[in-house]
Amino acid sequence: MLRSVLVAASRQPWLKQAALSLPMTNAMINSYVAGDDIDDAVATAGRLHAAGLMISIDRLGEDVTEAAQADQATAAYVDLLAALARTGLTGTAEVSVKLSALGQQLATDTGTDPAADNLRAICLAAETLRTTVTVDMEDHTRLDDTLATVTEVRRRHPDLGVVLQAYLHRSEADCRELAVAGSRVRLCKGAYDEPPEVAITDRHQVDLSYVRCLRELMRGDGYPMVATHDPRLIEIAQDLAIRYDRGPGDFEFQMLHGVRPREQARLVNAGHRVRVYLPYGTDWYGYLVRRMAERPSNLLLFLRSLVQRG
Repeated sequence: MLRSVLVAASRQPWLKQAALSLPMTNAMINSYVAGDDIDDAVATAGRLHAAGLMISIDRLGEDVTEAAQADQATAAYVDLLAALARTGLTGTAEVSVKLSALGQQLATDTGTDPAADNLRAICLAAETLRTTVTVDMEDHTRLDDTLATVTEVRRRHPDLGVVLQAYLHRSEADCRELAVAGSRVRLCKGAYDEPPEVAITDRHQVDLSYVRCLRELMRGDGYPMVATHDPRLIEIAQDLAIRYDRGPGDFEFQMLHGVRPREQARLVNAGHRVRVYLPYGTDWYGYLVRRMAERPSNLLLFLRSLVQRG
């Protein structure tokens, strides 16, 4: 119920304007988002790198409706990669992209795939600068198209990463299929409001599915990227890595910027590879709403401020 309400709220422009008028909003944005532009993203990435962390930078914005918007997003990613290279960060910083931001929903008269073409351009820039790209997963209606595009682009760029969401019923099988040599897979729980026909809705059962999916990745030949803040799942991931003879360099943990920074530091100090998912850009509202859904204390603070203002 809470997730459904928040997803609906993320689509209301007037709520974004209301949020901007609240004194606490900027502090919340700064807690989770690097800033508005590439310079902000690179500066924050530099600070994370100095703390021993790796980074995956996401340019906020999705569901583009015009080819010019998709081209703009692609150019921004290429510029971001160049900026990372200039500052010597491509050894530890990669980029995350959503195919809906690259034109996945745009129809063409020529039969070409704008999102695939734009993804290839970003992968080529990343490969030239010796870093990587990971494709974020969106709602289940785009899953098959996203995996098909990733499979096609991987023929030329085999280190292209992809995200799978443990709350989907099919994800254990997808993990098994994708756990092959050279395959980089980020496993997260899932953040979209999905129907029970395709997704697990009970939180405990989602955790169990996460463990089953993670087991497939850990015992496979690919490179697992364990995206969770859950202490129990982190412990299980470490146990599975030992069981399947994976050293600290054979998998990595991933966490969101601004979430459990002390745990990020603890894992780094223990010798683990930890990558921070770092968003930037002006289209922060939907992302902020999802973070509030994950942390009820933030949601309560937001609603309290809104009511007091009214």
